[in-house]
Amino acid sequence: MSEVVVVSGAGGFIGSAVVRKILEGGRSVRALIEPGASAGNLDGLPENRVERVQVDVCDYVGMARALDGCAAFYHLAAIYKVWMPDPRPMYRVNVEGTTTALLAARAARVPRVVYTSSIAAVGLHGDGTPSDESVAWNLHEIANDYILTKHLSERIALRFAEDGLPVVVVNPGFPFGPRDSGPTPTGRFVLSLLRGEVPAVSEGGFSAIDVDDVAAGHVAAETRGRVGERYLLANHNITFRDFAQLVCEEGGVRAPRLSVPRWLGQGVALGMQVWAERVSGKEPPATYKGVRYLQQLAYFDPSKARRELDLPCTPLRESIARSVAWFREQGLA
Repeated sequence: MSEVVVVSGAGGFIGSAVVRKILEGGRSVRALIEPGASAGNLDGLPENRVERVQVDVCDYVGMARALDGCAAFYHLAAIYKVWMPDPRPMYRVNVEGTTTALLAARAARVPRVVYTSSIAAVGLHGDGTPSDESVAWNLHEIANDYILTKHLSERIALRFAEDGLPVVVVNPGFPFGPRDSGPTPTGRFVLSLLRGEVPAVSEGGFSAIDVDDVAAGHVAAETRGRVGERYLLANHNITFRDFAQLVCEEGGVRAPRLSVPRWLGQGVALGMQVWAERVSGKEPPATYKGVRYLQQLAYFDPSKARRELDLPCTPLRESIARSVAWFREQGLA
């Protein structure tokens, strides 16, 4: 069996962490980069073990060629944004790209596929009880385009598994750590806190995880995950207020003291979204549906991943400290 592993979205925040984790195991990586996308997160890695290949995930012929003879395929390529002036590229990459990539993996007879979904593809309990893998998606009313595309693409991946493709699904929580070069929406929240741009926080909570723990969960899913199953990679359930306090303590800045009522947070987010849609054309700090999702207690139970994948659990304060240090090293905060 070939010891070359293919990773799509290899230049991204999680993707580059997965590449590093695979290299630690002694194998080589064929890193798939979307044409025009930055691959700076791969700089410094050994060129003789990381082959960079530019390919559009919606290009079936190109993907089949890239997957030929590989030992495993990690499909992470996706657009992660809370808003786009035209959401069609998000549906193209996240949904059509997943379909094309998995068709190509089936044609190439890839021995194992790890598909990166999201906790956004898992349903929530109304009372904040942590959800596990069995909770069906129930977010129709508050799903933005990103959440909807991840739900749809996960369904596609699981259907491929039902049809015989050896797919294992992982659902990362909100990742934190170094090399969030985008930055992702979660990284932008950290930056906004460090820059003193968050005067108040809303109610709600989320599930966080160190980006290197996410990568370890991916690699374990390849060898230990069960085909057709999904695994929640999310270690720390925390309120936004407590998270903001941790970030500000690590960053040595003043934490937000005000609380935003639910209705006011939604109204402000709606105003930001309307301004973006009709005036600026730029991604707003928040959107109406995004805020409605974040105002839930979006908590998750990682027991299955810890039991079957031995998912590691880096202390959240340590992950935040690494994130803060990296942003400051880059001159961003």
